[in-house]
Amino acid sequence: MLKRSTILTLSLVLATALLAGCSGMDVDSRPYEKNEASNTWGRGINDEPQDTIFGKGGLFGSGKSSEDVGGGTGLNVNAYLWRASLDTVAFMPLSSADPFGGVIITDWHSPQANPGERFKVNVFILGRELRADAVKASVFRQVRDASGAWVDTPVADSVATEFENAVLTRARQLRIAAAAR
Repeated sequence: MLKRSTILTLSLVLATALLAGCSGMDVDSRPYEKNEASNTWGRGINDEPQDTIFGKGGLFGSGKSSEDVGGGTGLNVNAYLWRASLDTVAFMPLSSADPFGGVIITDWHSPQANPGERFKVNVFILGRELRADAVKASVFRQVRDASGAWVDTPVADSVATEFENAVLTRARQLRIAAAAR
């Protein structure tokens, strides 16, 4: 068992080593100032993402401005595409929505006009830029057979494309509305 004095000595040595490790840090002691041009607060330091070993903006940065990626949200996907996807599937019950992975999965939905069929949609937001190839949708359809069981039936590829186009149209509307503010 270590003596109390030995533990105290080891603690002091560890604390001294930690403080010595911080001594080489360059701390900016300038006060925060308001930048009149951009109406933001800061120290006057270049706000552009810096180059690191992980690329522009660091490990979690994109190197893009917030306008390029659809707002200054904490999402890893384009905010306009995310919101537009949610708006487009709003009539269907959601099973799962992951804004960081960019995945929206709906539960099965039966239209009132035809209760003998049901649909399910999976939406994948593939990037942080508002581009046509940044959204991918998969549409699934089932119909009831004579015994009342649900049977998978194929869906034309054009249905997924039309859905993706609806998301893109809504995303453009959201971006225009945000720019008008």
